[in-house]
Amino acid sequence: MSLPIAVTLGDPAGIGPETIVKAFRDAGEHMRGCFVAGDVALVRRAARWLAAPGALALPVAEIESLADVAEVPPNCVPVLQVVEAADASIPLGEISASAGRIAGDCVVWAARAALRGDIAAMVTAPLHKEALAAAGFSFPGHTELLQAEAATHLGRPVSDVPVRMMLANDELRTVLVSIHMSLRQAIDAVTFEGVLETLRITHRSLTAVLGRPPKIGVAGLNPHAGEGGLFGTEEHDIIAPAVAVARKDGIDADGPHAPDTIFMRARNGEFDVVVAMYHDQGLIPVKYLGVEKGVNVTLGLPLVRTSPDHGTAFDIAGTGRADASSLIEAVRMARSLSGEAAKAD
Repeated sequence: MSLPIAVTLGDPAGIGPETIVKAFRDAGEHMRGCFVAGDVALVRRAARWLAAPGALALPVAEIESLADVAEVPPNCVPVLQVVEAADASIPLGEISASAGRIAGDCVVWAARAALRGDIAAMVTAPLHKEALAAAGFSFPGHTELLQAEAATHLGRPVSDVPVRMMLANDELRTVLVSIHMSLRQAIDAVTFEGVLETLRITHRSLTAVLGRPPKIGVAGLNPHAGEGGLFGTEEHDIIAPAVAVARKDGIDADGPHAPDTIFMRARNGEFDVVVAMYHDQGLIPVKYLGVEKGVNVTLGLPLVRTSPDHGTAFDIAGTGRADASSLIEAVRMARSLSGEAAKAD
């Protein structure tokens, strides 16, 4: 029997619990083998919100162990209680330390289960970074938290477990050199070592996904990729030398190219993936194509982690308007990646 996939609850003040229930309701067959790592009462609350007037809510089954996942009947949401039982009256749409603690603890539990090999993969519903900080977590988001957990598990310093964020949909993939930091800091993070490491992680990870080495397009940092040094020299001094070394290592990388056209070229099939220099440069193009199909994948971890391409959406939490499509796609991607990881083992 294949190992199950854990879907973490996300921030209970946001749309995470709703999208999870919707995914099990609307794509039940696709969600077989998945379970919620979270809190039973909070998932049941979301199921009640989504029930049609006068209709019964989708059943939520509390499971006692991972072995029980396979025994849960169709049209039912299996939940493993991995946090201290929560107060189901946590208010919606509000930043709170209690909600941040639940969200963070669910991620930590799933990460450790994945690192032990107890689960095949983890899919993380969105958390709120301010709530996470209010709860005492010293990480700006999922990626950094998971990196720290992996480093501890491996007995290495965090710097020896480099990770990168990839955002992907059916039309475009992009991998980031830097993730959650100010734009001023992100510019300083464009170093020869950082770009080269990103190219190596992208090559290794996408080779597993595609079954062949990927064609990597590399974005410049400055307008027109520096225009020969007129608008900046990072392309000449940093990015191009990193690309040259990567190519000597057998990596099919090309660039740096003008950031305002490289994503269009990748979408048209010239590249399998774009390496972007900072967060918004890479994520705006993918999200513009539609957050409902986007999937966030953390590359470089010794576990499979995917996430939907949207946030907590406090403004619509509890209204039933949340779209589960991105979560379903994240599960699909996690299942594919965990299958490739199993083949590699």
